[in-house]
Amino acid sequence: MSDLQCAARFLVVRHAAAAYPDPDPVGGPDLGLTANGRAQARALAERLAGERVAAVFTSTMGRAEQTAQIVADGLGLAAEELPGVQEYAIGDLVGSEDQERVDAVFDSWVAGDLTAAYPGGESGADLVARFGLAIDDVADSYRGETVVVISHGGVMAVAIPRLAGRATPELLAARWLPHCAIARVDVDSDGWALQHWPGSPDPAAAEVVDNSAE
Repeated sequence: MSDLQCAARFLVVRHAAAAYPDPDPVGGPDLGLTANGRAQARALAERLAGERVAAVFTSTMGRAEQTAQIVADGLGLAAEELPGVQEYAIGDLVGSEDQERVDAVFDSWVAGDLTAAYPGGESGADLVARFGLAIDDVADSYRGETVVVISHGGVMAVAIPRLAGRATPELLAARWLPHCAIARVDVDSDGWALQHWPGSPDPAAAEVVDNSAE
């Protein structure tokens, strides 16, 4: 079987721990990785050393870019931006203090209503579509190879189960991803196959380093 007939293996990763302003406005900018976050990214590079990674891609957001740079350096590769895998856009709510309203829209997505949208931002359907297009475009160039994509917990939790046809209540509830957690997805002309999901239904998991790659 030629590589062109093989799936591309994607290791989609939530970024490492980042610092934020105090007080932190909703949707405000991150201040770069914390010392712990940099250590998480270095540990991730070590975990990926045996994966024969062909490329490292990153969202356009700072915390993902810094994570990707550390990982790429550790693997002897260059990190490339991949628009479309960034965190969900909350539009007019950026900089507000209305966390409850932000959470309400996201909770609607998790519950299955992808028509819910942020004012001036995006809907769940928009998010799933742009994430899927970004990954599909890369997949065509990396059949039979392994690609790392540094992304974000929210967009991963909404988009990946649906694109892989695995949007069960149980998997959608496992929305909380540790920093540097790896979702393994195979993508080919037949679609997406989710091989491993590292999420948990426990919100506390989002602050825990996930050391499992399988």
